[in-house]
Amino acid sequence: MILKIPATSANLGPGFDCIGMALDLYNFVEFHELNEGMLEIIVEKEGSTELPTDHNNLLFKAYKSVFEYLNKPVMGIHLKLINNIPLSRGLGSSAAAVVGGVLVANKILGEPLTKEELLKLAVKIEGHPDNVAPALFGGIVLSGSNGDQVFYRKISPGVMLKCSVLIPDFHLSTKKARSVLPKMISLQDAIFNVGRMGLLVDALHSENYEMLNIAIEDKLHQPYRSKLIPGLDDIFKLAKELNLLGVSISGAGPTVIVFHKDGDQDKVKKLQEVFKNYNIDSNLVHLNPIEQGVVE
Repeated sequence: MILKIPATSANLGPGFDCIGMALDLYNFVEFHELNEGMLEIIVEKEGSTELPTDHNNLLFKAYKSVFEYLNKPVMGIHLKLINNIPLSRGLGSSAAAVVGGVLVANKILGEPLTKEELLKLAVKIEGHPDNVAPALFGGIVLSGSNGDQVFYRKISPGVMLKCSVLIPDFHLSTKKARSVLPKMISLQDAIFNVGRMGLLVDALHSENYEMLNIAIEDKLHQPYRSKLIPGLDDIFKLAKELNLLGVSISGAGPTVIVFHKDGDQDKVKKLQEVFKNYNIDSNLVHLNPIEQGVVE
């Protein structure tokens, strides 16, 4: 069997740890059962020289967690991971691994768990739902946790919502990106983000994408992470000058996601020149938000 798991972009500006969107870039997981205790992992493309192929592999850890949750012996498994989502770039590579792992286990066991139950397990591993929720359900997903409970609501992306991602040629781990964030923020910044998040949800729900230019602004994480992404402030400034719909760090970064109108791809290329001015190579990929999450 084969699973197809989408990339995701989290935060979308002000929605730190509570909103994410599925994109049409995919990892594939081919799998079949082996005898108990056996494990075979093959990694192709992204991460082929970096990801572990033993019990330390994140996808296998997620796979194993389902058996532990159900108090079942862990079945042997053959996993072939064909990865197109780049690692440590803010496009949900770890979430794709976690979602892949819990889905593979659920399939092997005859699907005893609902997607909502799998979401809980995935959040427990990943730590927050902003990437795993859209990887599971597709679309744009608002999410939050209350203890062991995970709540989510899905917004279907409109056909006019277009985006591109600028992927710089360097890694930025989520741990490092979180380490620069302050422990406390001002009431003024909190109010700013609450207001922008309200506008963002309305813009996405009503498909009033012109509002994104304001709604996507943030004061909780991007001002602090900008020091880890050379040229980011210049990219944000140029995006406004070019009248693009909106721009933000994708997840923890360093990838930048750009919302734009159909036909504005040449404007987006000008943003790529900013990275070049900072001697940073980058890959520009035009992606579409997608309605569907992980599928067979």
